[in-house]
Amino acid sequence: MKITDIKTAEVQGHGYSTYVRIFTDEGITGTGECIHGGDGASRLIEGLKGMLLGEDALDVDRLFEKMRRRHIFNGALAGNMVTAMTGIEIALWDIAGKALNVPVYRLLGGKFRDKVRVYVDCHAGKGDTPEANAEKAREVVAMGFNAIKFDIDDANNPYKLDEWNWSVTPGEVSAMVEKVAAIREAVGPNIDVAIDMHGRYDTHSGIRVAQALEPYNLMWLEEPVPPENIDAMREIKQSTSTPICTGENLYLRYGFRDLIEKQAVDVIMPDLPKCCGLSEGRKIANLAEIYYIPLAPHNVCGPLGTIASCHTCVSIPNFLVLEWHWLERPHWNELVITDEPIIQDGHIKIPEKPGLGVELNDEAAKKYLKSETGFFE
Repeated sequence: MKITDIKTAEVQGHGYSTYVRIFTDEGITGTGECIHGGDGASRLIEGLKGMLLGEDALDVDRLFEKMRRRHIFNGALAGNMVTAMTGIEIALWDIAGKALNVPVYRLLGGKFRDKVRVYVDCHAGKGDTPEANAEKAREVVAMGFNAIKFDIDDANNPYKLDEWNWSVTPGEVSAMVEKVAAIREAVGPNIDVAIDMHGRYDTHSGIRVAQALEPYNLMWLEEPVPPENIDAMREIKQSTSTPICTGENLYLRYGFRDLIEKQAVDVIMPDLPKCCGLSEGRKIANLAEIYYIPLAPHNVCGPLGTIASCHTCVSIPNFLVLEWHWLERPHWNELVITDEPIIQDGHIKIPEKPGLGVELNDEAAKKYLKSETGFFE
């Protein structure tokens, strides 16, 4: 089955997703989604197309490695080039599943579970008070979710030293603790609560916050320091009983190797449609499993990319929970064609149809097309 063309569309979501559609000489098409590739993702995919035309679409891993090795000097170690490759890889898996009449998870080794637990990335609006966050937490739990996440990095905190200095002051720590305490009290002891710091603090500040949040039994504290310094992350992990999580800004298994081998975190969170793809994501999970580290993928994709991530999540034993970041975006269910709502009772049931199991709703997607761009043209 030969690849005959590759086209893209950029659609509004959490920023813009780049959708990738691959055509074959047997009439089977596959669609993938990648995220956080910036304005250049579609152009990078156009540049990769030449080496893929005429190739067998079923050789998914070989084609991913062909792209990576060919562009090793053009950024295929991390960043937008890898993101562009993931969109292609996911579309190839969609084709492979359809061609072989099986869901993608079967091609990844089968499933350990039938459904994927989802956590909601929540925001309390402009007020962002402890009370507003507590109310949002109660609202989301009432929707059937048993895992939630909130942010505590606040550039507008009146106790900040200045806009560039991310060393926490006593006033900032107090504000962070008050917010987390309100959320925990609102949802009770049996709901998983994760807290995100977005990699904006220094090591000592990360330690102070992690230790201050120990009474609240967090699922994890996310990115207390920037992700590039593994030793700093490990220092924070060793200082606290609060679980530490990172990984959304690391790329490929090579980017995760030191993090995992040094056991610098308690949970890893690769963003599969951004930094590795489905097969590479499974390899990262397998490496982490050796060190008893669970996988909780970061995910801000639309429903197509989310379902793609789910195929990897069900195919590994050490899956914990998958992010959902579309609570405030009402067009979630518009963007794909499915037999039933994708998220039910805080979980996603893995589709059993061939390929990814869902199809992009082209007519709906066109309504949210990035201005001055084409739709698979």
